[in-house]
Amino acid sequence: MLALERIGVDLEIGSIYPPLTSLRHEHISRLRALVQYAPPQKILRIWEENAKTTGTWPAELINRHEQKYGRQMKAEQRARNALYFAELFRRGGVDHFHVHFANRAAHTALFLKTISAIPFSVTAHGQDFMKDLGNDDLLREICAGAEFIAAETDYSRDLLRQRCPDSASKIHRVYNGIDLERFPVPLLSPANSVPRIVAVGRLVTFKGFEQLIHACAELGRRRVDFICEIIGDGPLRENLQAKINKLNLSSRVTLLGSLSQAGVFEKLQAGDIFALPSVTDRQGASDVFPTVIMEAMSAARPVVSTRLAGIPELVVHEETGFLVQPGDTMALIEALEQLIRNPELRLRYGRAGRMRIEQHFRIEQTIRPLLEFLPRTRITPPKSKIAPGIRQIAYLIDRWPDKNLPLIERELEEMNRRNISIVPFVCELDSAARLNRVMKQMAPRLEFLPDAMVMEAEWRANSALTQKLEEQRAQETERVPEGIFLRQARFAIVLRRLLLEKNVSHIHATTSRALVCALILQEFVNVTVSATIERRPELPQNWIGSALRRCEGGRLSDPKILPSYDDSFIRDKAAFHSLPWKAVGLFGKKIGMDLIPPWRDASFWQEWSELLKRWRRENTPGESKASA
Repeated sequence: MLALERIGVDLEIGSIYPPLTSLRHEHISRLRALVQYAPPQKILRIWEENAKTTGTWPAELINRHEQKYGRQMKAEQRARNALYFAELFRRGGVDHFHVHFANRAAHTALFLKTISAIPFSVTAHGQDFMKDLGNDDLLREICAGAEFIAAETDYSRDLLRQRCPDSASKIHRVYNGIDLERFPVPLLSPANSVPRIVAVGRLVTFKGFEQLIHACAELGRRRVDFICEIIGDGPLRENLQAKINKLNLSSRVTLLGSLSQAGVFEKLQAGDIFALPSVTDRQGASDVFPTVIMEAMSAARPVVSTRLAGIPELVVHEETGFLVQPGDTMALIEALEQLIRNPELRLRYGRAGRMRIEQHFRIEQTIRPLLEFLPRTRITPPKSKIAPGIRQIAYLIDRWPDKNLPLIERELEEMNRRNISIVPFVCELDSAARLNRVMKQMAPRLEFLPDAMVMEAEWRANSALTQKLEEQRAQETERVPEGIFLRQARFAIVLRRLLLEKNVSHIHATTSRALVCALILQEFVNVTVSATIERRPELPQNWIGSALRRCEGGRLSDPKILPSYDDSFIRDKAAFHSLPWKAVGLFGKKIGMDLIPPWRDASFWQEWSELLKRWRRENTPGESKASA
C-alpha cells in the first residue's frame, strides 16, 4: 500500500474487523490513507434492516451460500459488512477494490460486488485459502467472481490453478516485495566472537522452533560454540521454554518475546545466521513465503530454512543459504554447523542474499504486475470525498445512546433541515442500550470510532504526543480527572486525522466530557470549538469555566451562569426545562417517536444553526500542527 501511494495511487483502506491486539506494524503510521473500520455489529444489523426495506439486501445470495456452504460460513455477517463498505466505497468514488488474503474478507467481497457492482481482485498466499477459508467450492466461486487473482508465489499460483481450473487464466504470480529504503545496505561489521543464530516467528508448531531447539542441543554436544535468540510470542512459549530448560540450553538459547520491526531488524543485523526450519503441522498449516526471510536476506545474513511451499523461490540452496527437508533435524544440524564454523561462507551467502533481494524482490518491482492488471478493470480517478469549498462541523458525542442527550437525534435532524453540514462522531457505543425507532433511523448517519483495541494501538503508536498531553495536564491549575482525561485523549488521538479527512473547521462538544476531547483536538488541528454544558456536569465547575473561555460559544442549561458570558452563549432550550414538555419528550423517547411539535423550538434551532454557520465561516481549516 505504501508503494502504491508513493506512485500516486489514491487508496481507500477498509478493515472488516478490528485487530486482536494493540501491537501495530510500524509502517501503518506512514500511510496517507485512513484505515476505515466497520461499525459494531449492532449498528450493522440496522443497516441490514434498512437494506431489507429498500430491497438492497442480497437475500438470494445469502440463502444459496447458507445451503451450499453451511451457516458456519456466516453469510449474513458477510453481507452486513459488505453493506457498510459498499456505501463507504461509493462515497469515496472507488471503482475497484482489492482483497489481500483469500479468506473471509474475500468471501465478503462476493457480497460487496453483488450489492455495489464494484469489481474486485484478490491476493492469495496459501495458508489463507488452504486452511482459513476451509472450502474449495467457495474458493472457486471467489476466483470466478474476481477480476484477477494475484498469487504470492509460483507454488501458490500452481496450487490455486489446480483447485480452480476454470479461473486458471486469471491467476497470476505477484511476489510480495520489500521496501529496501527501510532496510539500508548493512554495514560490514566483524563477526561476533561467538556466532549468533537468530530466528523470528510466532511460537506455533509450523515454524519448526522445536526442531531448532533440538538442533541446538546436538550442536552443544558437538562442542560447537554459538548462541541462539528466538524472537516472537505465541501459544508454545511455555512448552519451548520447558524444552530449553530440560536440555540445559538456557545459557545458549533465549526466547526474547515480541519485538518491534525496528528491533527485529537490529537483531538480524547483530546476528550471524538466520534460521527458520518451517514444517507442516497436523492441521496442514505451514509457512508459504515468510517475509522475515526477505528481511534477513536484506540484512545480508545467510538463511537456513526448509524446502517448503514458496521458500525455495526466495532462498537459493548453497548460494544464499541452505535448504533442508522439513522435519529433518540432522540435516538442519549439519547446515547450521557448517555456517557456524565457516565465517567466509556466511559472508558470501549473506552478500548473495542481499543482491538477490535487490534484483528480484524490491517492492518497486513486485508491484508492477499488480499495476498491469489493475487498468483492465477500467478504474477512473477517485472522486473527491468532499467538495473542496465545503467546511464541515463535527459533533462530538461521548457515548450513544445517552440519557443525558435525550434530543441529540432531534437536534441532528433539525440541523439537517437547515442544511448545516454536520459529521456526528460517536466515541463509544453503549451496546447494552435498547435502540428505539428514532435512534435506528439516525444510526446509519453516525460515524463510530473504532473499538478500544484500535484506540490503544493509536495511543501507543504516538508515545511522544501522548506524553506531551500528559505533561500539559500536569501543568494545568484546573485539571480534568485522570480517568476522564485518558479516555478523551484516546478519542482525540484517533479523531485528529478524521477531522482533516472530513474537512472539519468547527467542533461542537455535546457534553462537558466531550469538551475535554474537543479542546485537545484544538491543539492538534486548526479548528474552533463550542460546547453544550448539561445541567449537572461531571467535570468540576472551575475547569468548565476555564474551558468555556477557549470556546467560541455554546449552550448552557443553567440560566444562573449565562450572564457571565457574551451573546455567543445561549440558554439550552432543548433541555426540556418545563415539566409537561419534558414528560412528553421522555414518553416519545420510550416509544421511539418524536412527539414534540416542530414549531415549539423552531426559533431556538434557527438561532443555534446561525451560530454554527458563523463559527464555521470564521475559521479557516489548516494542516495539523507540528505536534500532531
